Amino acid sequence: MTTAATAAILRTAGAAPQLEPVTIEAPRPDEVLVEIRGVGVCHTDMVMRDGHLPVPLPVVLGHEGSGVVMAVGSDVTDLDVGDHVVLSFMSCSHCSSCDEHAPAYCHSWVPLNFFGARGDGSTALTDAEGGAVHSHVFGQSSFATHAVVNRRNAVKVDKDLPIELLGPLGCGIQTGAGAVLNACRVRAGSSVAVIGVGAVGLSAIMAAGIAGATTIAAIDINFARLDLAIELGATHALRSGDDFVALAAQAGCPAGFDYVIDTTGIAQLVNAAILALAPRGEIALVGAYAPGTEVRADTTHVMSAGRVIRGVVEGSADPQSFIPELIAHHREGRFPFDRLVEWFAFENIEEAIEAGESGRVVKPIIRF
Repeated sequence: MTTAATAAILRTAGAAPQLEPVTIEAPRPDEVLVEIRGVGVCHTDMVMRDGHLPVPLPVVLGHEGSGVVMAVGSDVTDLDVGDHVVLSFMSCSHCSSCDEHAPAYCHSWVPLNFFGARGDGSTALTDAEGGAVHSHVFGQSSFATHAVVNRRNAVKVDKDLPIELLGPLGCGIQTGAGAVLNACRVRAGSSVAVIGVGAVGLSAIMAAGIAGATTIAAIDINFARLDLAIELGATHALRSGDDFVALAAQAGCPAGFDYVIDTTGIAQLVNAAILALAPRGEIALVGAYAPGTEVRADTTHVMSAGRVIRGVVEGSADPQSFIPELIAHHREGRFPFDRLVEWFAFENIEEAIEAGESGRVVKPIIRF
């Protein structure tokens, strides 16, 4: 049985998506139909909108969705109608990375998340004229009132929290927090610098506090964001520049930072930050780097002191376990990600995207 829905369809790269009626096919045996209650706007949505990632058109973007299960496929045994779910990225479930509970490094991650279709090339959406619309971006395409998603995309959560708030846990929030807690495994008593304090960076700052870091330096050019970073646990707010060695000294780390989390995707800043790593220090590359971006480092500087340059996707998270972990931290008051949020109606999706893109709002969420 098909479902009538409304979706924000992107038909031209760089343009604003437009709300249009669509028809969604019934879930396949390994899928569920979700009524979307909230969806975060992520920087990656804008990167895809502008054609910098291989997403075909027309397409429905949106990949920080959350909602309520409305129908389940015949093979789905662990979700029921009425369950609350957070939607995250898609993975294949059978490559060596997935077998080792590292789905963020699935061997098929790019086609499953960016190609706008299921693994077999099919799409679940048609427009009012019956034309196919690419879906399943990050396995979900949640800029819509409903989405058909694979069971692996859906993380069941308790019903006592507002489900419309939780969608960003599936991408931006888990990316920042996971860079600290999963990828770098920040040690208690260590120093952490976070370059760029948007949603990803502020999530990393909160996670650094959870990990027990004693020096947490927020680095940005936006003074309002730096003030918020201090409120969320940063010990130092530093104006970004080219001399990160000097910034480390300002933060009381003359030997350098133990960990640096770069969320900006700006190679110049990464190159400077590598020079400010302490012996055995690590830098995590978390930002949305343009294809072809090159990071340069003196190999002697890196090798002689055991420094590490680490790539991180989706916070190196297994969403099925990590999203509940973040929710537990939120309940305990240690991860107040709700402070990043401003709400928008679906009909104001263009305003929500502008608010996120301009930096006026840290994490816009569209509420249905």
